[in-house]
Amino acid sequence: MKNASRKISYLLRHNPEDLKMDKQGWVSVNALLSKLNITMEELEEIVANNDKKRFGFSVDKTKIRAHQGHNEKLGLKITFKEVQFPRTYYHGTNFLNMNSILKFGLNSKNRAYVHLSKDVETAVNVGNRHLKRGDTVIVLKIDGNQMKRDGLKIWESENGVILVNNVSPKYIKHEK
Repeated sequence: MKNASRKISYLLRHNPEDLKMDKQGWVSVNALLSKLNITMEELEEIVANNDKKRFGFSVDKTKIRAHQGHNEKLGLKITFKEVQFPRTYYHGTNFLNMNSILKFGLNSKNRAYVHLSKDVETAVNVGNRHLKRGDTVIVLKIDGNQMKRDGLKIWESENGVILVNNVSPKYIKHEK
């Protein structure tokens, strides 16, 4: 199941290959099942048990998409709910990236958005995924309140990931 989950993540977030994806990121469940040669029950299990809740079905379960993390080359126009009452958010990364981030901020690079976490634990888990040998995870605090006061948009995906276009260094703090 882990290989199927990784393949689904790749197809829905980075390269749908021959699957037809609409501008909201939806693809046909039947087409995906056929491509991966899995059953609907297996797909439902993957969606339900994905540790990051990356995927979601349409109400009638005829379509599926990734909640966020799409490569911007896909040109999607997914509508996320705007956060009305922001707070402090967190970004987990490795220590080797800290000076660059504090100088240049967080930029989406080849993704549509920068991903932030609502809690330190999630940020640590994210940071651990990008850890290099001999390095350590650090957690940066992001001032969502000030970003909002400055007129910047903050969104939340269906699985609770906070999304922003970028984060200027003035909103980032690292407490030692």
